[in-house]
Amino acid sequence: MTVLSFSAALWGNLVSELHAKTEGLHESGAFVLGRRRDRERTAVDLVFYDDLDPHAYASGICVLHGEAFADLWERCARRDLTVVADVHVHPFGAGQSWSDRKNPMIARPGHIAIILPRMARPPVRRWSIGVYEYLGNHEWSAKGGCRNATLRIGD
Repeated sequence: MTVLSFSAALWGNLVSELHAKTEGLHESGAFVLGRRRDRERTAVDLVFYDDLDPHAYASGICVLHGEAFADLWERCARRDLTVVADVHVHPFGAGQSWSDRKNPMIARPGHIAIILPRMARPPVRRWSIGVYEYLGNHEWSAKGGCRNATLRIGD
């Protein structure tokens, strides 16, 4: 099982920034940069979608164009980090949409996608978070926020 760990401070920053970036009107998202060791991943930093592509939220959902990924890979290389997950918000629940399933942000088996419900409006309860692991070929395994230890938050 893949485990993704966040410090409480980084998780708090992620949630508050994602909520603020929605402006109450549209989805928002971020890539989580960090380090991998076997099936353990440690979150170190965040790159919000609109920092990579100023028009990422223009359609109301998160859409990134190719140039944004070139910038993302450059940021990772410069800091010797990798993308360990992506996170975005939905207006209601944390289930994957058809578009989420068919268009993974990182289409590599083992990639973790996290969905926060209610536009990340506080409080975001752990049990309400959607955690999904990409298996390849547009297939996913739902991990859930509280059903197992896939997501660890705290110092």
